[in-house]
Amino acid sequence: MKTFYKYTFVHVLLFLIVTIFSLDKWPYSLLTVAQLIYIPTALHFIFKDDAWFRKWYFFFAIPVYISIALLKITDQTPLDWLLATIYLLFTFCVAIYGVVRFLRIGCTQLEEFSINLGLIYLVMGGIWFFAFELNIETGFPPLITWLTSIHFHYSAFLLPVFTGFLGRIYKPISYHYICTIILISPIIVALGITFSHWVELFSVVLYIAGIYGFIYLSMKAPISSLKQKWMIFISFCSLGVTIFFSFLYAIGNALGLIIVDIDFMLLFHGFLNCIVFALVGIIGWSISIPEPKKRTNLPVSNIRGKGVIGEKIIENIVNRKHPVQGLVDSMDSYEPQVNVSTLAPTIKDFYENTKNYKLYAQVKWHWWFIPLAFMYRLISQRVQQINLPITKKKVEMTGDILSIKRELDGRKAPRAWVRKIKDNVIFVALYSEHVSKDRTYMNIALPLPASTMVGILKLEQNEHHLILSSKGKEDDEAGIYLAIGKLLPKLPIAEEFHIEEVDNGKLIATHCMWIFGIHFLTINYDIVKKTFANNDGINERTVMN
Repeated sequence: MKTFYKYTFVHVLLFLIVTIFSLDKWPYSLLTVAQLIYIPTALHFIFKDDAWFRKWYFFFAIPVYISIALLKITDQTPLDWLLATIYLLFTFCVAIYGVVRFLRIGCTQLEEFSINLGLIYLVMGGIWFFAFELNIETGFPPLITWLTSIHFHYSAFLLPVFTGFLGRIYKPISYHYICTIILISPIIVALGITFSHWVELFSVVLYIAGIYGFIYLSMKAPISSLKQKWMIFISFCSLGVTIFFSFLYAIGNALGLIIVDIDFMLLFHGFLNCIVFALVGIIGWSISIPEPKKRTNLPVSNIRGKGVIGEKIIENIVNRKHPVQGLVDSMDSYEPQVNVSTLAPTIKDFYENTKNYKLYAQVKWHWWFIPLAFMYRLISQRVQQINLPITKKKVEMTGDILSIKRELDGRKAPRAWVRKIKDNVIFVALYSEHVSKDRTYMNIALPLPASTMVGILKLEQNEHHLILSSKGKEDDEAGIYLAIGKLLPKLPIAEEFHIEEVDNGKLIATHCMWIFGIHFLTINYDIVKKTFANNDGINERTVMN
């Protein structure tokens, strides 16, 4: 914290010097204070656990803040384009960091996504600031260009960052809806300013719902420091006041009336946002910066694909010296979440002796996803991975279970399940398992070009049936991830398998998938033991019907 206070003192001192030498431009200090104090302080809060970016930031910060100071102190000069470009490039770098941070985490932790989107939104503030300083024609008066830059520094950067910090502390179900409103509102505001006063009014109504929602959440949040709790609460409450006058201003614009003029908005609205929301909020969060939820290091397959997956990838990774029979060596390893003594015996046998079973599948793409499925099919046929058919016809999936070289994969006892429909490869899935927090997860890797999709499934038992699901609470590891280099973002995709024994040697299974919580795929399986089918005269025609 000593380093933080030292750099904060330098930023405050620089701002005071700039203000003294530009008293005639005091209204523009509303943006300057954000650029010289609030933005760097908030970035320090975010960077504090990221040593590489912190070093990058301090290296780049000196010319950036000197550029802002010179632009504020001087009148128009031939160097304005260079000084404004330096700040614009800085906001681009912050946005890139937001993207990198997103790729590390994914979009399933909404509080971190809020912070990341705030980092990305800042570049819009940099673009509008650049346009204002260089008198670029935007279709709006210079004052509106400048106010738009303020909007993206405060409402589109600081507010998402503060809401992200709050979500690290307190995240009830309502947080997801309120935070989503806050995140989409800056874009709707920009569209309203550009195209329609009625859209602008709608965006303000959205902001009202989001801001008052966060006033309530900040009051309910379990913040141990009473001083911090009150400062955060007051910070959000100030927005509850200013948004009311924004509402009156937007109504006036929509109706062609002057209810609240721009000068009043500049003084009252600007003062409250600058001093109460931003300053009190920054001080409040600095008392104790909430830690992000840290994910344990997941064991991920080291195998990556090239342009074509299919059987081509198997040639180089298969271990033929140690043949395997099933997807797991023993279902006992999944106890206690699975009670093997009460689990349907055919389910246990299927996972331990998968080679002994025939598999029949019926793929059902949900209607809204069918156009995307056709486009995706053009790629999957070429890559030969996750290559599901479009037809709903029930078909037999053949294939094999092969042991994989552990020194290449890196996980415990890996094995590949290659599934085909006729000669077309449908899936190449590399199965393993890992233990975390006294729970055993099924760890499945699907190699993709230069990457690997990772499915971490938790197993649960429902009477005699088995459920495998990537849907998990935030404190467990279940989920779908994408391994790209050292990055492992969690994807907004979920899957769930329900497996049920319908007779001795016969199973039915349902595989459902969702994207952003929307159901897009269902696969129904009939699974029949080969010896059972042969002994009882059950053939392919019987199962297919």
